[in-house]
Amino acid sequence: MSDKYSTRTAESSSDTAVVQWFRNPGCVDRSCPGGILAAKRTTDVDSHAQRLSPFGHVQRKDFMTDYDALVIGGGQSGLAAARALSRQGLDTAILEAGDEPVGSWPRYYDSLVLFSPGRYSSLPGMAFPGGEDRYPRRDEVIDYLRRYADTVDADILTHQRVDTVEYDGTGFTAHTAGGDTFTAPRLVAATGSFDSPYVPRLPGLDTFTGTVLHASEYREPTAFAGQHVIVVGAGNSAVQIAVELAEHAEVTLASRNPPKYLPQEPLGRPLHFWATVTGFDAAPIGPYLRTAPTQRVLDTGRYRRALTIGNPVPRSMFTSIDGTTVNWPDGTTSTADSVLLATGYAQHLPYLVGLGALDSTGRARHRGGISTTHPGLAYLGIDWQRTPSSASLRGVGRDAEFVAARLARTRKSTTTGLGSAKQ
Repeated sequence: MSDKYSTRTAESSSDTAVVQWFRNPGCVDRSCPGGILAAKRTTDVDSHAQRLSPFGHVQRKDFMTDYDALVIGGGQSGLAAARALSRQGLDTAILEAGDEPVGSWPRYYDSLVLFSPGRYSSLPGMAFPGGEDRYPRRDEVIDYLRRYADTVDADILTHQRVDTVEYDGTGFTAHTAGGDTFTAPRLVAATGSFDSPYVPRLPGLDTFTGTVLHASEYREPTAFAGQHVIVVGAGNSAVQIAVELAEHAEVTLASRNPPKYLPQEPLGRPLHFWATVTGFDAAPIGPYLRTAPTQRVLDTGRYRRALTIGNPVPRSMFTSIDGTTVNWPDGTTSTADSVLLATGYAQHLPYLVGLGALDSTGRARHRGGISTTHPGLAYLGIDWQRTPSSASLRGVGRDAEFVAARLARTRKSTTTGLGSAKQ
């Protein structure tokens, strides 16, 4: 059996170290001293340096393929899942499609700032750095996830986009776009939603001759300077992007219903403080909701003021579009250069389509993250999966520990209450 490993970089106080996880030569099970994986840390980039990506990850063909658990997706949910599974004693691998295990964060718009302070933006086992009461920016989250990945006792395999998953009654086989195959009796789908932007049917949008893009494609406002941009939506992203764009362009915020606001710091404390001390943030009410609550815009007052003075201009949804001419419910018309859809996302689970694990809309069939269709299958990072914070940095760790504990018992008894997860 050949040695198998993945490598990743880890920051230290004085230099950059390369961490290499080697399969112990001669170790054929998990009973050998030191475990099936041995770690070597060196401050020198050794003979593998030429294989390092700009992010310090190596992708090789001589890695393990048979694990106790597979995690698909290497963002915050996948990292939390792998940590929790490894703490259950399960040999775990993360299959990440991208260059590094930081999820979709590098693809969010440049100015994104978290609505939760650092103290409410941490995964289990590592506090968010830089001050508990400060609101972190996008790039700080990326750096945090890079450091967090180096604490997770699991194989992290990058450039492994999973195309399909099969189930044979006892375990799962994941097939990747590169032709690799991985097997495990347990599988966690943690691919979030960013790669499945929701595009609603809007009157005339298919005949619009200007530029149509989704918020997932938006990066910064100067590219739209001098344009008339219609931003569609009424949630946090829609309002944030519209207000930012309005400094460089003429902007209309179009929605079926006007934005609804929540104070970001009621009574002088972050909203997440109140959600935590009241227990609401961790309340396992998700499985009992028929539909997720309407998203409200967290606001310090800036966004409400901007819309009140008409910068951007809030309007009811347009009734039709002809070329670049937009028709509004009050009978007026305007010309638009771009339509930006800040209309949310759907669960991104295309690799499970042939498994029978999803409903007719492509959503996971689960209760509290535990599949109701396949023993050993679970989900992480779904909005309101178990709690109001399930899809957030501060909340996904709780769900990960719940899911991992259930999965650890899966092969001990596959006949106990499939899908009857006690909350």
